[in-house]
Amino acid sequence: MELEDVVLKYALINAVKYGGKADSKAVMSKIMAERPDLRSRAREVKALVESIVEKVNSMSLEEQRALLASRWPEALGERREREEKRPSIEALPPLPEVDERKGVVVRFAPNPDFVLHLGSARPAILNYAYKLKYGGKFILRFEDTDPRIKRPLITEELNAYDAIREDLKWLGVKWDEEYVQSSRMEIYYEYARKLIELGGAYVDLCKPEEWRRLRNAGKACPHRNAPIEDNLELWDRMLRGDFGEGEAVLRVKTDLSHPDPSVRDWVAFRIIDTDKTPHPLVGSKYKVWPTYNFAVSIDDYLMGVTHVLRAQEHSVNTVKQSYIFKHMGWRQPVTIHFGRLKVEGGSLSKSKLKTLKARFDDITMPTLAGLRNRGILPEAIWELILSVGIKPSDSTVSMANLFAVNRKILDPRANRYMFVADPVRLRIDLPRRVVAKLPLHPNFPERGYRVYELGPGPVTLYISRKDLELKAFRLMELVNVEVVEGAGDEIKGKIVGWSIEEARQSKLQIIQWVPENSPEAEVIRPVAVGKKVLERGLIEPKALELEEGGAAQFVRYGFVKLASKRDRRFVYIHE
Repeated sequence: MELEDVVLKYALINAVKYGGKADSKAVMSKIMAERPDLRSRAREVKALVESIVEKVNSMSLEEQRALLASRWPEALGERREREEKRPSIEALPPLPEVDERKGVVVRFAPNPDFVLHLGSARPAILNYAYKLKYGGKFILRFEDTDPRIKRPLITEELNAYDAIREDLKWLGVKWDEEYVQSSRMEIYYEYARKLIELGGAYVDLCKPEEWRRLRNAGKACPHRNAPIEDNLELWDRMLRGDFGEGEAVLRVKTDLSHPDPSVRDWVAFRIIDTDKTPHPLVGSKYKVWPTYNFAVSIDDYLMGVTHVLRAQEHSVNTVKQSYIFKHMGWRQPVTIHFGRLKVEGGSLSKSKLKTLKARFDDITMPTLAGLRNRGILPEAIWELILSVGIKPSDSTVSMANLFAVNRKILDPRANRYMFVADPVRLRIDLPRRVVAKLPLHPNFPERGYRVYELGPGPVTLYISRKDLELKAFRLMELVNVEVVEGAGDEIKGKIVGWSIEEARQSKLQIIQWVPENSPEAEVIRPVAVGKKVLERGLIEPKALELEEGGAAQFVRYGFVKLASKRDRRFVYIHE
């Protein structure tokens, strides 16, 4: 930290502590005690202390606090307070029936018919967070046994299996085991046979409309009480291909008087014509496919899942699956349902997102790939999801909530640069040499500065066209200027002051600028899902020292991510 910053920091601390008036002697004593290496420069330090204390004391207490909070927030205890309020894994409510010695076995089980979005990130993060909290095992299981209605997505543009794996890696979610249900078909067939042998399932040959009439009346299908041997024979015929699509299903015996008709003898297996709709991984090898509830029940048992955390919409599925566990004599996992996560400003409907013309990883999309390309940090998504938690009621967050969390994390990391959109040329005459010294980050002066030496004589700078409406302004860390003549792309200004104090007295707004010969750059700004605009301007040369993919803050503009160094293209993240 440079000497001027050391003095300013302790002068502000002393002033805020004592009602707005710093004491030079107290500041000097504090600096000498904290920095004994400066004692040999005591005379120089004393003169600097007196000068800076005078400037600090000319500020209001509010201005002092604001400057101290922006440069050294830890001095006010604000950084520590923010960290303490950040949600953590340990703050999650405890799970019931946890074996502290073994931990938990949890799973994230996406259907690979599309990429992940904010809503699907929630069960992934919550399940993995509990694995971290208790230890144990986290399982990734692709539930892809519906090749017709929820067909797994593998195209030239997108392999959803790989995309989901990539999304989870980016989130920092690490799985201990991975399974793909379409590769486990023989296992499901084996357990279907066992279920039939136990009298817990039967092959139904009723017409669909006849079945619905009987179900709604709470009556049994004529095939429900057929001998086990007959059902095993019909099951073998289903597997052999003797029946067409819709001609036979395997049903689980449940309670025919259950108040929810969908629970009554639900379908465990159905026939799908995979010659017409082949599965992207196994083609048309199988014609008899397990439904979601059957495959999930078998897998949760065989994989030793102890706790299932999933959305409230699955509560009826938990009831349906309980019949498999009862028939087989297994213990059902502890199941916790949380409410829906609604996101204002970003639809989480897969069906709607699929219909959009934008690519799945477009920066306007609320998919994890889109958010990643935009510049949202995985830590921000974790914090948002953990703050919502696992409460049973529905929760609503907005994209603004996510941006606010991301901004809080990005702010200390992102260096500052000046970008001038829609630039106009500003000519001023400097009577003397002026040095503009701008920190890369106001809170971390040790990162360095951008230094511009200008004058004496005529100087050409660039400012944004919209700032011409101000008529007079302060050029950041430079001089105070009033526009005197000119129009179009070139104007002339005169100097009306040199210090920030004069700018405050005249209530001049501080604006960004760039020197002559600054490189051109462009910023892509998302404005709505599937829509974005392009803004062109000039940028400080030092901004191009960013690594591709790195984030920065453009002063008075917003946070951006360098998307292409070669094209000098940035992506707008948020304000």
